[in-house]
Amino acid sequence: MPPIIKGPPDPGAPARPLWHRLAWFFGLALAAGGATALIAYGLRVLLPT
Repeated sequence: MPPIIKGPPDPGAPARPLWHRLAWFFGLALAAGGATALIAYGLRVLLPT
């Protein structure tokens, strides 16, 4: 059975392309912003008016 979690890359391994790393960064940033907005609007619904 292969390991579930991969270890860090080897010290001599080439880095991934910049566009790939930026895509991950912006994808995670958008997901975090969306989750924050969803929670905020969900809590807003719970507040009495």
